Amino acid sequence: MDLFNPKETVSLLPFDGEVEYYGKIMSYPAAQHYFQVLLHSIPWKNDEAVIFGKHIITKRKVAWYGDRDFSYTYSNITRQALPWSPELLELKTRTEQLSRTTYNSCLLNLYHSGEEGMAWHSDDEKTLAHHSAIASLTFGAERKFSFKHKHTKETVSLVLEHGSLLVMKGATQINWLHRLPPTKKISTPRVNLTFRTIVAEDSYLHQHGV
Repeated sequence: MDLFNPKETVSLLPFDGEVEYYGKIMSYPAAQHYFQVLLHSIPWKNDEAVIFGKHIITKRKVAWYGDRDFSYTYSNITRQALPWSPELLELKTRTEQLSRTTYNSCLLNLYHSGEEGMAWHSDDEKTLAHHSAIASLTFGAERKFSFKHKHTKETVSLVLEHGSLLVMKGATQINWLHRLPPTKKISTPRVNLTFRTIVAEDSYLHQHGV
């Protein structure tokens, strides 16, 4: 039985970038299955950073997986990529099929409730392939996600659904910021997978969640 549903994409940005939203790409039972597996089997660790000499530990938890034993450093903290799990490989394969793009790594984020979010940022690190796609899968709590143009300040927002796929590509990271705004209205967790293409094995990656 095919638990994934083919979806037509919806283009979100009016100019200076490409963001495709596929909506829910799998059945509810499949989304629930992956949500529970990821929530309980991933070796989640609190995100860390050293900023102005101060060691900071965030409530949001992260994990990093890749094709190879990638070594990466962000905010003066170095991590090693873990080997793919069977479930992550399944999701990676389906994401690659839908987005017609290949990825070699994945940053996972665990937001325990709506009070945990991500500020305005763009994923424009030098370690990412130029104009490469970033594919974001959402499981669990459905949260608002926003884009803001760096110059015109125009904003675009949507709600990322449970089991949905969003792909950012082209000049999006150059011209647009994005964020996951915090909210007190949501008390349940959200797991987010961001598939990426890293071009250097030993390099600096300033981590951002989606």
